[in-house]
Amino acid sequence: MRREFSYMWRDRGLRNILLLGPLLGLFLFMAIYHTQNIKDIPTAIVDLDRSSSSREIAEKMKSTEDLKVVSYPANYQQMEELIRRGEIIVGVVIPENFARDVALHRHTRILMIIDASNTAYATNASTAVLGVTRTISAEAGIKTLLAQGMDPVTARNTYMAVDFKEEGWFNPTLNYIYFLVLAMALNMWQQCCTITASINIIGETGVKSWLQIKAAGFSKGRLFFYKSLAHIITFMVLVIPVYIFAFGVFKLPLACSFGTLLLFTLLFAIALHSVGTLMSSAANNAVDSTRFGMMVALPSFVLSGYTWPIEAMPKLLQPVVWIFPQTWFFQGFNYLSFKNPGWEFMGSYFCALLIIAFICYSLASLLTAWMER
Repeated sequence: MRREFSYMWRDRGLRNILLLGPLLGLFLFMAIYHTQNIKDIPTAIVDLDRSSSSREIAEKMKSTEDLKVVSYPANYQQMEELIRRGEIIVGVVIPENFARDVALHRHTRILMIIDASNTAYATNASTAVLGVTRTISAEAGIKTLLAQGMDPVTARNTYMAVDFKEEGWFNPTLNYIYFLVLAMALNMWQQCCTITASINIIGETGVKSWLQIKAAGFSKGRLFFYKSLAHIITFMVLVIPVYIFAFGVFKLPLACSFGTLLLFTLLFAIALHSVGTLMSSAANNAVDSTRFGMMVALPSFVLSGYTWPIEAMPKLLQPVVWIFPQTWFFQGFNYLSFKNPGWEFMGSYFCALLIIAFICYSLASLLTAWMER
């Protein structure tokens, strides 16, 4: 036992992981989840009535702590497009003749639409919307009850005249199976891929056979190109059965075409492999590279903003998370599986993965050449 304790302590990489890993995990997750509820939820209001009564409703929505009105679309179609592009989470539609119907004590309805593709956002948004609607209904009821000469029956009918209809889009039942199961499986897949890619270079240069390869005059570029190609093909072979079972057997939602999802996953696999290759080029040995890959792969899913919105993370952390290809992939995967907003919107996600791959592969090449010299 003394011998083993000595070995673990002398292994600096293992020692740092054991001593610092749990504490770093605690601080990281506390920073991400420090907000117990999500505030400033992006909201849009479509005012089709444009009356003083409808403006009063809009002002009450605007003054709510948990909702942040960021847009006033001119019509329902514009609001729908904002939701599909992820620019808003809550959409409020005040109907035409709203003020007239309220004045005549007629039943009228305000539509509240919630993007339920992210259950964390949807749950908080639903709670915030419920609080707002109760307040508005109560105030309307009090004003009515204070009106002169109104009998109790009429007062009760008028109190309930403003009805709020809440609709959840894309995942209306807030089904965690639709939202989380496949994402967790893909998280495990990306961790395995990252750890595999993290020995791409050091797995060759760190062994004696590397001298034989160099002596044979085999091109390093050709060698690592085909090694990388074999890795990426393996990554895709592993993920395709996951998709077949998820969408074909378990019938999980997929809004885009299967080909589009495969192309997006392929670009992510390339970007992921490039990050692992960069870590491999900077490591002293294969063991340290694998450890570093594990430390990056494990928290990357949490940092991606899939389970907890990036907007609710600390301000300093928000721009940093977009460095990781996992953030682009899991955010884009949510759009493709639930909304399919189109190539014009998703183009930035495809391009970001290509840019990450180009930068990481380039840095890995430069670093490998420098280490050899």
